[in-house]
Amino acid sequence: MTAIVAVDIGGTHARFALAEVQDGRVLALGEAVTLKTAEHASFQTAWQEFERINGTPLPRAAAIAIAGPVDADVIKLTNNPWIIRRSLVCEKLQVDSFVIVNDFGAVGHAVAQAGSEHFQHLTGPEQDFATEGTLSIIGPGTGLGVAHVWRKGNDYHVQATEGGHIDFAPLDAIEDAVLARLRKRYRRVSIERVVSGPGLIDLYETLAAIEGRAVQQYDDKTLWQMGMSGEDSLAAAAVDRFCLSLGSVAGDITLAQGGFAGVVIAGGLGLRIKDSLIRSGFAERFRAKGRFEALMAAIPVKLITHPQPGLFGAAAAYAQQHI
Repeated sequence: MTAIVAVDIGGTHARFALAEVQDGRVLALGEAVTLKTAEHASFQTAWQEFERINGTPLPRAAAIAIAGPVDADVIKLTNNPWIIRRSLVCEKLQVDSFVIVNDFGAVGHAVAQAGSEHFQHLTGPEQDFATEGTLSIIGPGTGLGVAHVWRKGNDYHVQATEGGHIDFAPLDAIEDAVLARLRKRYRRVSIERVVSGPGLIDLYETLAAIEGRAVQQYDDKTLWQMGMSGEDSLAAAAVDRFCLSLGSVAGDITLAQGGFAGVVIAGGLGLRIKDSLIRSGFAERFRAKGRFEALMAAIPVKLITHPQPGLFGAAAAYAQQHI
């Protein structure tokens, strides 16, 4: 059994936890400590603060998930001024080994290793994912994360993708209007422009224009609160429309990836809107793929509910590579 430090770094927060790994799997994940990135000059000083909070020297191994590209030696984080140099990680953090993965790649590792208790049924047959084949993962948040996991028994491979940037394909007159609105601002309109947290603004404003209402200026967080609570009927309609579009997109990505072993909706936004997804037309849109409707109806679709999928997935990535 090996002790490691798992880290999940986003634009606003960096989360740390101790983990135990063995035989390529995560055995345990400790309680997460969340630090604000704005309050620390660098990843190194945040790491040192976690060590101070922990009260004992940290393990000499690190599993790090980062929001943004991770392939270069000099890693510049998205929406975060920290810079991480791969070649200096061991020296700066005083570790002997480490792994760095993209944050949505970490989610893929979490999907591959998390137990069935960390998934909630959304649509399709209420059964566990197939142990062999491809799992498609779609994660709406600030953007739209897309990945897939191929697995055979205990072996698996995670592939993060840029699937959130494929073209948006409207299916009805309202989505035609959404596309027309977005085309005034962008040369091409990707699914991320619609199926992401900020996308709710354009859905809301399009619906307001259709009804001839004066457009109220709200940020996306306010609109989500208004829509989820039901205090604003137009915002609630925009949330329903978001769920429809997410269902269509999830179905398209599943067909493209061959994700017939199962589909996972991930991301913080997915977890917050789980009740809306269940009540909405998400399931019907997911299945509505013409001649392949029966195939789509036979795929289990679930929401990952693990409280820290980024930390758990980072630890899983380390276990797969080093243990």
